[in-house]
Amino acid sequence: MKALLSPEPSFSISSLQIKRPTYSDALPSSCLRFPLTDFNGHPRRRKLLPHGGGLKMKAVLDSAMMEQFGLKESDIKNPALSSTYRRSEIPKANPTVLDAQARVCTGPTQTRPLSEEQAFKVFDTILRSARGELKGEAPVSKAQLGAFFAGMTIRANAFPEETQWSEGEKRAMDVFWPLLVRALPPDVLFIADPEGSLLGTSNSVGPSFVGNESKEMRLVGALREVLAGGHLGYEEVKGVLRDVLPLGSEDGGLASGVSESLLSAFLIGQRMNRETDRELKAYCLAFDDELGGAPVADVKSLTHYGEPYDGNTRFFRSTLFVATVRACYGESSLLHGVEWMPPKGGVTEEQMLKFMGAKTSLSVHQAKELIEDEKAGFAYLSLREARPSLYSLVGMREHIKKRPPLATTEKVQQFVRATGKESIVAGFYHEGYEEPLLMLMRRRGVHSGLVVKGEEGALSMTTRVRAATASKGFPVNYCSGFRSLSSETALEADGVSRQSFNLEVDARNYGFEPTETPRTDRSVSKNIELGLAALRGEKGAAYDRIVLNAGIVDHLLGCDGAEDVVVAMERAKEAIDSGKALKKLLNYIEISRKMK
Repeated sequence: MKALLSPEPSFSISSLQIKRPTYSDALPSSCLRFPLTDFNGHPRRRKLLPHGGGLKMKAVLDSAMMEQFGLKESDIKNPALSSTYRRSEIPKANPTVLDAQARVCTGPTQTRPLSEEQAFKVFDTILRSARGELKGEAPVSKAQLGAFFAGMTIRANAFPEETQWSEGEKRAMDVFWPLLVRALPPDVLFIADPEGSLLGTSNSVGPSFVGNESKEMRLVGALREVLAGGHLGYEEVKGVLRDVLPLGSEDGGLASGVSESLLSAFLIGQRMNRETDRELKAYCLAFDDELGGAPVADVKSLTHYGEPYDGNTRFFRSTLFVATVRACYGESSLLHGVEWMPPKGGVTEEQMLKFMGAKTSLSVHQAKELIEDEKAGFAYLSLREARPSLYSLVGMREHIKKRPPLATTEKVQQFVRATGKESIVAGFYHEGYEEPLLMLMRRRGVHSGLVVKGEEGALSMTTRVRAATASKGFPVNYCSGFRSLSSETALEADGVSRQSFNLEVDARNYGFEPTETPRTDRSVSKNIELGLAALRGEKGAAYDRIVLNAGIVDHLLGCDGAEDVVVAMERAKEAIDSGKALKKLLNYIEISRKMK
């Protein structure tokens, strides 16, 4: 750790000179074209942008590669925004209630009570929707009703006075509750007043509500504790999740017969109460055996990258390109995520790979093969294939609005194992979740773990100088983690000795000039354009971020050959300037497309 904590200020990334031809010199200039159909044979959506906005990338493919990839000159997909990847079959949520959920379905200090005007509007919307009288906007879904009333109940039962019900909310409830009690179904009435103590004697449903069958009864019993501000044990949470998932339809219907309102109340309620370690472990591990045991890749090192599944909406997302760099010197990576995820619905690795023509419906065994293949050395797995039960919640999560516990635990997964050392790297934003993430990594038994507060809560550390008016909490580029030590004799409970660390990475200490982070603003193609230009060796902000993130991660995880952070940075730069990193990405696209 000494090399990173006390860097040599004389080191300059820009001063390193690799005396060899670059990959871009070896191939003629052309445009990278991507196929118009996905791997289900469906046509890709095409959007015409003003000013003829095509895909203006400086990436290169010669004619032989174009033929090898099965690409045609006419196969061009215009730039698309991440929002276009939202599945159209997911029903729209009611915007009025969704806005209210953003205010009241959050933590004890973050909650913002509704004003009287807001509260009257929300309850009027709920009433008219329940009566079938709502016109001009989407109905309030069952999942929304469960999440909203769970938020109201937990605030009344367990939150500090300043985030409990406002006077305006109380007056609105006094007016609307006698009407709502005749219009809402029993499961929602239970969520709104589980003990019959919040809203007077007009609701006798809550205290006697038990649910309809054994699975729902189990959920109701657990939810009573959650709505009171309490916590559950590991087996209880795990049992509930395995009872009710997967959901049975694209619109969030439950194949188990359990009420959608009850499940959404359970998920957001646990997050509002701030999950315990036992609860987080249950969410993290509940479906580890869903598809059987994880395949084991025969590699010396495997890093599992846990990016936030809901993507980036503002800044360049670098992890896909970092993985190609690290693969050049034997540091294999497994990326995982989804095509689109609320609440942000930002740019994801799956969108980028799909846009470039790679196959994104790989099985875990195919991902293992790509990791082992020296031509690629990394892989991407969609939650859709890796954990169908958890993927089935995507639609419901949009209607819940706020992030449930799974938003934390899905970043700490091991869909493929390795014969060699394993590490997990995960992004975080809200202070207080860095230690739970590291706890889950230790529970996974990996040799090294790292949490990074990158830009947008993602993994990308920046070369931008921290603003004097930066928000409270950990700064961007804050890192915390552990790595295994073979020389220590004191072992932790799992038999592995580890060294812990935390620090703030200042890119200026490693020779990077401060630069503003490139904005992508939900543009999938812009993110690809920046990444490919950097992999061609084009110097600039994106190039610097890829080098910085590869070198720092290698060093902090204790990777072979990265004991000195200066050497780690130089190694990452050489992987780019030699053209090897770009070749890894092109190989990955080609190999994945041929997989059946």
